[in-house]
Amino acid sequence: MQLQIGVKVLIKNSKGLYLLVQRTDTLSNNQEHAWDIPGGRINPEEDLRSALTREVNEEIGIKLTDAPKLIDAQDIFVTTKDLHVVRLTYTIDMDVSDIILSQEHQAHTWTSLEDAFQLNVDPYLKKILSKLL
Repeated sequence: MQLQIGVKVLIKNSKGLYLLVQRTDTLSNNQEHAWDIPGGRINPEEDLRSALTREVNEEIGIKLTDAPKLIDAQDIFVTTKDLHVVRLTYTIDMDVSDIILSQEHQAHTWTSLEDAFQLNVDPYLKKILSKLL
């Protein structure tokens, strides 16, 4: 089984809303495009903060302004791909004005935690959002 480590960040603005990005591709178990948060896999030579900073810049075109805070760690087993992903999720408070989406995402939205559950949210993100309510 292959091991991958991913880093994600939940960005909260001064209005108390959270940034979600909608994937361009659908998940294998869903026909609807899922909403997630920015982030991705770390490279072997990267520390966690550098990887998160790089991924956020690549996916939404912004630079993290402060140190993010770790809020959750998840084990994700994708048996169909013989893959174990360790997903570390951070949170950061910052206002973002100009979001430039990469090709990985087709849309973004700012939402409350409660309203996020009305969207097709990635199942692993849904678990984290439930803990924050």
